[in-house]
Amino acid sequence: MQPPSLLPLVLGLALSLPAAIAETPATVGTSPWGPDDELGALNLMTDTSRAAILSRISGGAVFDLSVEYFIGMPGWHAAGDPRYQIWMTHTPRGTVNDDPLQVGAAANGHVSYTGSAVSMYTHTGTHIDALNHFGLDGEIYNHFSADAHLGDAGWHVTGAETIPPIVARGVMVDVAAFKGADMLPAGYRVTRADLEGALARQGVELQAGDVVLIRTGRMALYEDARQYMDNPPGLGLEAARFLAEESRAMIVGADNLSFEAFPSEIEGNYVPVHTYLLAQMGVPIIELVNLEGLAQVSLYEFAFIAGSLKLRGADAAPLRPIALPID
Repeated sequence: MQPPSLLPLVLGLALSLPAAIAETPATVGTSPWGPDDELGALNLMTDTSRAAILSRISGGAVFDLSVEYFIGMPGWHAAGDPRYQIWMTHTPRGTVNDDPLQVGAAANGHVSYTGSAVSMYTHTGTHIDALNHFGLDGEIYNHFSADAHLGDAGWHVTGAETIPPIVARGVMVDVAAFKGADMLPAGYRVTRADLEGALARQGVELQAGDVVLIRTGRMALYEDARQYMDNPPGLGLEAARFLAEESRAMIVGADNLSFEAFPSEIEGNYVPVHTYLLAQMGVPIIELVNLEGLAQVSLYEFAFIAGSLKLRGADAAPLRPIALPID
């Protein structure tokens, strides 16, 4: 069964917002690291910062923050993007019958060969949005224009291949627990006050260069794509500004797929949190982060380690993040 379309929320309801909340049209941000910079806030990660967090690892449990990929999993099908698919390219019996390597029936019968292939949208499962995912007026972060830097095989700048391995301090902000809920209500917009309240409850302060992960509790519905995609809670623009500008987060993530709440808060921009973080501030976004294991043991601060696929020119890539307890 296809998940209900989010387009009425993203597009239709946004058009009905009162003009009073309209802002001066935003423009893309200029990198303080120079005109050729393609990393944005990822420049906050240094040899010193990596060494500092690695030196604090205390051992013990390793928390896998990624989700499983399976046919029927949640995805942005409403926008016309392809569903996750997996199919067999080789099976033990098929190899005996087809003999694709021309090694003969005896060898094929002895060596049981299995192979498979997958097809999916780059924003499927746990993934990181590259800075070229959303722009403004034909430009992406640091004023790279689509006219000059986008080819038939993808972007020539800020593609997923430019994202380095991530080793940083991670902080989970459990907004659901702060609100006394297992899961935030449908459509709930996370505010700055929510973030500050949750951080105070947890006894954790944000630091420049953190990977900040927001828990809404939505991951509990992940196995049911229809429920998971139905009007999820998400981050509000005020909260995003608090994280990017005041707290200087290097990356912001969440346990949902929409990341931000709908309808839009800004007239004329149907995804203002995405464009603010990616195009204006140069802050990558991680979506579909599984934070349930961390929540169960109240682990709010940890070493965050992750690597994404180096998909040249792509606007996102699958990510396999882990969290390690620290002293």
